[in-house]
Amino acid sequence: MFVIVGLGNPDKKYEHTRHNIGFDVVDALAAKYNIDIKDKKHKALCGTGVIEGMKVLLVKPQTYMNLSGESVADVVNFYKIDPEEDMIVIFDDISLEPGRIRIRKKGSAGGHNGIKNIIAMTGTSGFKRIKVGVGEKPQGWDLADHVLGRFSDEDRQNVEEAIKNAMDAAVLIMQDETDRAMNLYN
Repeated sequence: MFVIVGLGNPDKKYEHTRHNIGFDVVDALAAKYNIDIKDKKHKALCGTGVIEGMKVLLVKPQTYMNLSGESVADVVNFYKIDPEEDMIVIFDDISLEPGRIRIRKKGSAGGHNGIKNIIAMTGTSGFKRIKVGVGEKPQGWDLADHVLGRFSDEDRQNVEEAIKNAMDAAVLIMQDETDRAMNLYN
């Protein structure tokens, strides 16, 4: 089974904010492949289904961003998956402009507290990841205000394209085509 984790914050007030772009990608995958994300387990909302012939678990941690690792580690341990082989984490990246995505086979947290917590709780930084650009914070703004804010209409159009690209990239990664996904989308 393959696990796709989208990072975000629970609660209605955070829907479609920059920080919740991981949730948006997982929701789009769920809609496209008719997967119901309603099971409350592993400190997350989860949905099991099939994507392009492969069994998949879609995960939206409900621990708030900075504690995402609690949920992810619970999933990894319960299903006894190898996070370096069988998991993708999708999250926001302020160093990419809205509409861009970047795929990595592994890496550091890069200042992202959700990723930092996943690395700490799973004991590895070797999981695949798809970063979705949300743009740099404007000068003088607080970072939290920026990532918890919503996209402008123009940026949202670019982000919708990025969501489609992130979905396609996730499918390629599941099919062991990570290099191809990186060549197409990075």
